[in-house]
Amino acid sequence: MTNHIAENLLSIRAQIKQCAVTAGRDANNIKLLAVSKTKPVSDIVLAYEAGHRSFGENYVQEGVDKIADLKHLTDVSWHFIGPLQSNKSRLVAENFDWMHSVDRYKIAQRLNEQRPNYASPLNICIQINIDDEDTKAGVLPQDLMPLLSDCEKLNKLSIRGLMAIPKASKVKSEQLASFKKVQDLFATCQQKYPQFDTLSIGMSGDIPAAIECGSTIVRVGTAIFGARN
Repeated sequence: MTNHIAENLLSIRAQIKQCAVTAGRDANNIKLLAVSKTKPVSDIVLAYEAGHRSFGENYVQEGVDKIADLKHLTDVSWHFIGPLQSNKSRLVAENFDWMHSVDRYKIAQRLNEQRPNYASPLNICIQINIDDEDTKAGVLPQDLMPLLSDCEKLNKLSIRGLMAIPKASKVKSEQLASFKKVQDLFATCQQKYPQFDTLSIGMSGDIPAAIECGSTIVRVGTAIFGARN
């Protein structure tokens, strides 16, 4: 049986490489995060067998169950990328390697308190509501620096960068306008926080614009695993 997931991964990696060349960037500085929400463990195994190691989950319990099922795959990096209710924070703190969607201090504080002592610091991205959309989570740009300042003292978190989901558009100029705002914020943060090395922007429909604007992690689901169940 053909492993379509392996073929899709090759195709997406080729697209990332081409976009990097076009943008004058090194493709090795752009990570592909395979978003495996709603997909069975067997699909993740197929991606793993094809050499993939970084997976993103949007739903806490589903993600935790998969991590438990695949705990023998010790070189996998698990990223939580969805909205997080505070009553589920312990599960993320105890099981994931990355959390992309911190948007308020209360969540950061709980993750810090609940991160096990034996674990390395939880890698954190602050989610920005870059286009001020009521339907999107994320801190508004003007509130970012105060949040970062508060999070600085949380020693079980490693604050790595920013994540954003811009308003939906198929027009590249509009995608670029949103991503450029995130890129500018990221550059401002890097002046104060030199450890900032992660810009989690770009999904299946806007990879070229995201890479042009400095993305270091693109989050791709459907184009790898097929339509959601």
